[in-house]
Amino acid sequence: MFIIGGSVILLLLIIIAGWWISTSNNFIRMGNKLKESASGIEVSLVKRHDLLTKMLDATKGYMAHERETFAEIVSLRRGMSIPEMNQANDQMNRMEARIKLLAENYPQLRSSDVFCQLQHSIHDCEEHLQAARRLYNSNATSFNNAIQVFPNSIVSGMKKMVPAAFFAAETGKLQDVRMSF
Repeated sequence: MFIIGGSVILLLLIIIAGWWISTSNNFIRMGNKLKESASGIEVSLVKRHDLLTKMLDATKGYMAHERETFAEIVSLRRGMSIPEMNQANDQMNRMEARIKLLAENYPQLRSSDVFCQLQHSIHDCEEHLQAARRLYNSNATSFNNAIQVFPNSIVSGMKKMVPAAFFAAETGKLQDVRMSF
């Protein structure tokens, strides 16, 4: 009897240890996917920044006297947190809006092939950035669910894991668009 009871306890300990290791490894894989998708947002933001910088260079010849408007070009760096990426994104949105506004004042600029190609590239870049944000938020949801659901929450609690932050929409884009004709 003692051998059977000891065997059952040993088997239970092996099962619990296997579950613990499997759960820990799953958290590591999910954390790596989360980092990879955050890196995808960074890559898209850098690409967007580079395109906006090129658009700025293309427009400078048409609006030399309005250069101070572009003094706030965001310089991105690796390792930004999601809130910092949100802030950089907001700054680039404002810069892009100013470029478009100034382009309206220069019809010859709007008709420039280079300017049109850059606008198309920025639109394409925006779509990639949106896809990267969706992928990151999807991975953040999966990670957050995994660390908060019982019994995984036992392992995540002991490892002091915290939920991942979501990439948030800019406040101005949460409101309805007003259209007037």
